[in-house]
Amino acid sequence: MHRSFILALKSAFKTSLVLFKIMIPVSIIIKILQETGWIVYIGKLFAPLMRLTGLPGEMGLVFGTAILSNIFGGLIAFSSIARNIPLTIAQTTVLATMILVAHNFLMEITVAYKAGARILPMILIRLGTAFLIGILLNFFYSFTHSLEMPMQMPAFVPRASEQSLIDWALGELQKYAGVVIIIFALIFSLEILKRIGFINLLTRLLTPIVNVLGINANVVPVTIIGMTLGLAYGGAIIINESRNGQISKKDIFYSLFLMGILHSIIEDTFLMLSIGAHYSGILVFRALLAFSLTFLIVRLTRNWDDRKMKYLIR
Repeated sequence: MHRSFILALKSAFKTSLVLFKIMIPVSIIIKILQETGWIVYIGKLFAPLMRLTGLPGEMGLVFGTAILSNIFGGLIAFSSIARNIPLTIAQTTVLATMILVAHNFLMEITVAYKAGARILPMILIRLGTAFLIGILLNFFYSFTHSLEMPMQMPAFVPRASEQSLIDWALGELQKYAGVVIIIFALIFSLEILKRIGFINLLTRLLTPIVNVLGINANVVPVTIIGMTLGLAYGGAIIINESRNGQISKKDIFYSLFLMGILHSIIEDTFLMLSIGAHYSGILVFRALLAFSLTFLIVRLTRNWDDRKMKYLIR
């Protein structure tokens, strides 16, 4: 136990340093974009595409904000716009599901890159899947006339607020400290679960699903971490595991592919439910599409040699 604790502590600090090299510059860039108003212009680029998903063009600002900042940043923009542009529950679900697939790009895409994936494919995968799921959900809800009731804006949806640079910096420092603690807990727990045989048991239970998808069983534990807690943490653990040479680059990509579409399914799902989105889109449809696309990408690339895979992985 003592040896596992020390090893987990060392790995946590090494992995956290990798994340901090990503998080600190990204946080500063996002703050600059917010303060200078550039997020508004970026959001306008998505306006024409939003209409393909049955959403008003103004929701491009919400989507663009979520992509460049995070889900909460998107919700702040949403609270300002949706009060003047009423949406149905179906439209809210479409927007929420798209945001769940594509958000916090500067952070999460960089983590995926550090874990072994190339940047452009991951951007295209997540953006493409976000609009694909938006178009399909809009078609389904329109065809079945489902969830056409007006969405009632909850009173607790976050609003934009003034924040001094000192408050922002202190908040960032608290976030970084939390990252170290969480990563240590994850690595230490993973090590203990390996030693007591729980990981082997979990792997055996999930092997039938994994076999269907075509992903190596070695990548199952870290993929579950990413799917439940978030891509940043799942990617951080993959970075740690890949250093040990236990996971092939190809399986790392498959794991990142799946986590990119379906991650943080507990916290983020409840968050979107709280603003009025429906579980049929943000959880059920998103999970089905994530598993289906992962199955297809594995079948398409499983026999690719290194020459072809170099376009997807580093």
